[in-house]
Amino acid sequence: MAPSRPHRTLLAVLVALGCLAPSAGPAQAATNGIRWSDVPRRHWARAAVDLVAATNDWMRDYPANADGTYPFHPNDPESRILFARSVVRAFAPEEPADPAVTFPDLPAEDPLAPFANVVVKLGWMATDASGNFLPNDPVTPRMVHRSLVLAVGLGDPAAGLDAIHTRDGTPFQVPPDFGSLLVGMRIGLRYNHSEEPLDVTPDTPLPRTEVAWSLFRAATMPTWMHDSLAGYASIVLPNLGPAMRRVVQFGIESVSSPYVWGGEWNAVAPSGYCCGYQPVGGFDCSGLTWWLMKRAEGGWSNQPPRTYAGWSLVQRSSADMASTGQIVRRLRDVRPGDLMFYDGSGDGIVDHVDVAIGGGWALDSSGSAGGVTITNVTSGWYRDNFVHARRIIGAATPTA
Repeated sequence: MAPSRPHRTLLAVLVALGCLAPSAGPAQAATNGIRWSDVPRRHWARAAVDLVAATNDWMRDYPANADGTYPFHPNDPESRILFARSVVRAFAPEEPADPAVTFPDLPAEDPLAPFANVVVKLGWMATDASGNFLPNDPVTPRMVHRSLVLAVGLGDPAAGLDAIHTRDGTPFQVPPDFGSLLVGMRIGLRYNHSEEPLDVTPDTPLPRTEVAWSLFRAATMPTWMHDSLAGYASIVLPNLGPAMRRVVQFGIESVSSPYVWGGEWNAVAPSGYCCGYQPVGGFDCSGLTWWLMKRAEGGWSNQPPRTYAGWSLVQRSSADMASTGQIVRRLRDVRPGDLMFYDGSGDGIVDHVDVAIGGGWALDSSGSAGGVTITNVTSGWYRDNFVHARRIIGAATPTA
């Protein structure tokens, strides 16, 4: 649930003031006797940095300072070649290089070339159209999620999502690496920042702390995750009418947007926006529902980029929306397009909403996933905290 947008800027400022990382100050002790000169103990990624660069040497990329401390360079962009070395060290340390794999821009005698060789050989990273590895280019979430999702053995769920279709075989259009971005979010590879300008999108150049977090999450992923995410490998939606197909396709285009408290737009709030400033594109749960379903009215419209009119919704919070439309009390009776409501705190007040797309799946934005995903709502937290659904489709039909 989110309050109305005009209050949002003040809250963002207060949150930012309370969550700024302290200055580096004295060097902080880590593991194996390693002390960081530039990663304070209370830094949001400190535990991740310790695991990937102190307990292990996966991202220990820089020599010690004269005083014996180590620099991590937390805010520097992580290069493709250093990321290749870290992911091979973590997940394929014994994998041999393939002499047939070469790169015009990375000589074979370069000491880091074998790491690039292995990630390309395994399909974890790709070259450009000319076969260049681009070793000094920064990595992005799209690259990192692909590599780590494949490295931890979740390639089948990612491939299933890339092939998402309806029962009659009609496919949806998905962006590059759609499946691995989504699966990566489900296993927590994206950190959900309280300071919203720090949130990343699929093509944001990543600083080393973000990469450390993703590598840390992949390396500590519980084994039960494989079973939990197995349903994505065979995801099939029911046959949908033209209106609902447009909703699902528009939702797919929003998947991997970051979780932004009070967010209801896919970019920085446009000039003259009616409903409060948004510093970065992204959505919270009810904001995603507005983005997908709300009819243009009251000064609000997302046409374009949305190509259909939508349906009338009441005020912005999930609790307010929970009183709109025909009530559907049983989870098994939910249809595509229904709004699904949850009480996660157990206080009898609805505090989460998502949009059903059929087959037990919903378009959902949550802090735990760091943004917008397609989520199974027939088990776990969603099943246990389901209150009811509301049917809003029927009285009005979106236009093409």
